[in-house]
Amino acid sequence: MSGKEGSGGFRKRKHDNFPHGQRNDEKDNANSSLVVSFKSFQLELDTRHDKYERLVKLSRDITIESKRTIFLLHRITSAPNREEILNESEAKLEAVRQKIKQVAQELVGEDMYQFHRAISPGLQEYIEAVSFQYFIKTRSLISVKEINEQLIFTMEDKEETNTPSSNSDDKQLCTWSLKVTPVDYLLGVADLTGELMRMCINSVGNGDIDTPFELSQFLRQIYDGFSYIGNTGPYEVSKKLYTLKQSLAKVENACYTLKVRGSEIPKHMLADVFSTKSEMIDREEGLS
Repeated sequence: MSGKEGSGGFRKRKHDNFPHGQRNDEKDNANSSLVVSFKSFQLELDTRHDKYERLVKLSRDITIESKRTIFLLHRITSAPNREEILNESEAKLEAVRQKIKQVAQELVGEDMYQFHRAISPGLQEYIEAVSFQYFIKTRSLISVKEINEQLIFTMEDKEETNTPSSNSDDKQLCTWSLKVTPVDYLLGVADLTGELMRMCINSVGNGDIDTPFELSQFLRQIYDGFSYIGNTGPYEVSKKLYTLKQSLAKVENACYTLKVRGSEIPKHMLADVFSTKSEMIDREEGLS
């Protein structure tokens, strides 16, 4: 029997030379450090999850208020006071921007792309609303730079000074900003085309024959721009291209009917004719 073996022929293990109490202390220390590490991981994950849920709620509020603004702007085709509706829509959009300010405050020190999925639907709806209002005012498309300039928020932070030489307050300027990504901008503009198509039908129903031709040219320019992207862009953008094409087809069909049969159909029946033709187009394309 070798010297490494104990009585009974069993090999003696190295840690058998240490006292039993010392082994338990080392094991408890290892377990406690592991528990502390996992508790810190748990706290970090819970904090991130709570922030994600708050951003989802803010995005939902932004979406709801933006939709209400769009519904309000559609009344401009029949309302007698145009400026009153534009002022009311500006007040609603300012309230939406205050919600976006809360999103920007939540994302301070964070990577925006980690939470992009939570805020993207709200931003797209806001872009749709603000671009719709901008088109009604200027008959042009708002740029992503102009949108980002509207999403820079500043506030004066007052800090009291206890020094005897100065009794005034020191003012520091706090700034928050949220940048719209190019993909969100493109998706918002693609959704805008559907609202412009509805605006075209509503305008014809109210006897406005010039607006459909103006919208047709504008939508054609947007469609040409999206066609340059094609399938090379993100999947969501290429998916919106088909819907954009349908909106353009409906507006061009309305312009064709106005040009060819405008003098034959009474103005109060034009909207019904266009609605019927739109349903026929949808049925032919397999959308309805």
